[in-house]
Amino acid sequence: MSSLRTDNDTWDIASSVGVTAVMVAAARAAETDRPDPLIHDPYAKVLIADAGTGVWEYMLDDAFVAKVSEADAEIAAMFEHMGSYQAVRTHFFDAYFAAAVDAGIRQVVILASGLDSRAFRLPWPAGITVFEIDQPKVLEYKAATLAANDVRPSADRREVPIDLRQDWPAALADAGFDRTRPTAWLAEGLLMYLPADAQDRLFTQITDLSAPGSRLAAESMGIHAGDRRERMRTRFAALASQFDVEPMDIAELTYEDPDRAEVADWLNSHGWRADALASQDEMRRLGRHVEIPDTDGQSFSTFTTAEKL
Repeated sequence: MSSLRTDNDTWDIASSVGVTAVMVAAARAAETDRPDPLIHDPYAKVLIADAGTGVWEYMLDDAFVAKVSEADAEIAAMFEHMGSYQAVRTHFFDAYFAAAVDAGIRQVVILASGLDSRAFRLPWPAGITVFEIDQPKVLEYKAATLAANDVRPSADRREVPIDLRQDWPAALADAGFDRTRPTAWLAEGLLMYLPADAQDRLFTQITDLSAPGSRLAAESMGIHAGDRRERMRTRFAALASQFDVEPMDIAELTYEDPDRAEVADWLNSHGWRADALASQDEMRRLGRHVEIPDTDGQSFSTFTTAEKL
């Protein structure tokens, strides 16, 4: 259970959950700069350039990564894993949207979109509407930053500035969402920031809004041994102190509920046909798996895809 979150908390890109959106964008920028990138996001650096100072800056600093490798090889491996994971995750959900579009879906909803740039960088065909739901300040920052750099969406992009704990279905409808048309939904980098009951409520709302033939993709995080998490937290804190980096503990922002429903199981019992894929398997398939010592043998996360029956 998170110790920093409250029922009515809010954020921009410089605070709380908003900071994680900047970190993810930095990971996409780092991947784009690789000689063999899995994904190409020309707008990731643009989105983080005016985000201020934070731990994400070190993700693009090869010299810093080299110093970390000398200080703690396992932490360096974890950094490599996290970067590769973000690339694999982005690649997986990009492919999901491509398949949904090929199947004729023309309505997309990205939940808690953060600094996601798919409405700008993916080659959407004519007639696609992309709805982005997130905190008002996060959407404001993204829109203003990209507009200032003359970056324009490649689809009909519509902002829905609302917290998912509020009446977002009504706000989505007000933005022009048509519940009679099949929709491609995405819950990427979201579920771990919701309590278990809020996750169930979210999927209930999505199900109610989804016409037959709709598709859904979601990322869910595994629950790992508490002693392992504490050891890694201690080591990260030591490195942060050694290199004078302000530490950030993502676990303080997430809800690790042991009774959280498995996404595929929930969907399969509520009118969807769902399949789940361990992120480790997808990382191996794409040649990006990183061996990390002292793990508890569980997958870092699961990618679930489903179709509404």
